[in-house]
Amino acid sequence: MIQISLCMIVKNEEKILKRCLDSIVDLMDEIIIVDTGSLDRTKEIAKKYTNNVYDYQWKDDFADARNFSFSKATKDYIYCADADEVLDEENKRRFAVLKEAMIPEIDIVQMYYCNQLNNNTIYNFDRELRPKLYKRNRSFVWHSPIHEIVRLDPVIYDSDIEIMHMSQGNHGKRDLKAFASFLKRGEKLDKRLHNMYAKELLIAGDEDDLKEALPFFLKSQTEEERSVEEIREACCIGARAGRIVSDKEVFFKSVIKSLAQGGSAEICYELGEYYFEAGDYKEASLWFYNAAFETEPFLDISLGNEKALDKLADCYGRLGRREAEEELRKAAKERKDTRLRERMGD
Repeated sequence: MIQISLCMIVKNEEKILKRCLDSIVDLMDEIIIVDTGSLDRTKEIAKKYTNNVYDYQWKDDFADARNFSFSKATKDYIYCADADEVLDEENKRRFAVLKEAMIPEIDIVQMYYCNQLNNNTIYNFDRELRPKLYKRNRSFVWHSPIHEIVRLDPVIYDSDIEIMHMSQGNHGKRDLKAFASFLKRGEKLDKRLHNMYAKELLIAGDEDDLKEALPFFLKSQTEEERSVEEIREACCIGARAGRIVSDKEVFFKSVIKSLAQGGSAEICYELGEYYFEAGDYKEASLWFYNAAFETEPFLDISLGNEKALDKLADCYGRLGRREAEEELRKAAKERKDTRLRERMGD
């Protein structure tokens, strides 16, 4: 039977750390907890489960913190967990069976990460496989300071273990702060992080976040090495930020450049919002209609679905078309329910 080191990075998790550790402590042979600056009872709680509690000076770099935690492990495999994860009794049983039957040729075990659609996350599915258990002697190294991943080419086993993600809230603001810090250091976002930053901004960003990110995405629109997908992402942020800060030049440059690349539901939605705010409900309705029925979203799915339909209903209400408004409200709810069922795999 293999032995497992649990490696966690935590900060201010006093409300949920015990719940997480109670659900997995019996499966672990070693527990390593790296605290990145808690101001509550997190370390006190952690020390009830292990003596291996380490302080880490936070650098706005999740990958570096993960690597530090992995460096302290001594067992055959490393289980990487966050404080908002929970294993129920059935999945603890599955984990125990896996631990007993594990063969040394396996480098990584993937487990199902569930309940992701709560708190308006950027993920498209409620249940997806993620790498969770790593063979220690392969020296896995984490990369990317935010939405960190392990760079690898291993033998992977897809298990049937399901981990419940029971977050206490949206992590968007935390992630946006990390992105901003990353850019201030002069680092370059690769294609994957460029996409995630754009998603986080559209879904969780406020006016300050958009203002801070705007110079980066305006530059990104003009960089020759950027792909068409990245340019489209940058145009969506330029349009949203330009509208929010009332910079018409930025807004329309971003819109036109996006339309030249084929457009998207997100851009049509921003045009709808622009004309809605100007009181031109007839023109706004045209663009919200295009967002809902004629184009596809690629960053924020809701902007091509229920949000576009609700705004179209708002337009019809202001134009006195009450019956159409009511029908669109129903359609918005039905489309949202259908979309959620599809994302949850039903």
